[in-house]
Amino acid sequence: MADVTARINPLFLRDEELRQGIEFLYFAYREFTKEPDTILSEQGLGRAHHRTIYFVGRQPGISVSDLLSTLRITKQSLSRVLSQLLKEDYIRQRPGLRDRRQRLLELSPKGVELERKLTENQRKLLARAYREAGAEAVEGFRKVMLNIMSEEDRAHFPAQTTPPLPGWRGTGGGAS
Repeated sequence: MADVTARINPLFLRDEELRQGIEFLYFAYREFTKEPDTILSEQGLGRAHHRTIYFVGRQPGISVSDLLSTLRITKQSLSRVLSQLLKEDYIRQRPGLRDRRQRLLELSPKGVELERKLTENQRKLLARAYREAGAEAVEGFRKVMLNIMSEEDRAHFPAQTTPPLPGWRGTGGGAS
């Protein structure tokens, strides 16, 4: 059996390569958010609204408490964002079945349409990048991203290389 470690080049751990990795993340994120930022701006919304819409769309019926845990923002910040999204009918809330004090969130039809518009370009960017990079690179990307995340956030993703199943639940809920 070939010695795999003999092929590993530790030069990727040099400061210059690490700094280049930081720049890759910065420029990729800028491109990844460019079109959604434009759409959000036209609606008088921002990135916090986008994250909220995205995770409520991925996890219909998510509680406010679980959304707070997923987004890791303060109650005050979420309250401001959620109030606007509720007022403008992007999100709807209903009481919990067991605990009527619990607020469960879901996208309204208007919110579903906005989430689709916001995500469409991002999906195309990722699909193109994945196709051009190939399966081995995609798996490497997945490993890098998982290892950047906190252990708590990594727990949301299955160990296999396939994407999480629909119905994934955020922190405190159950698996996007």
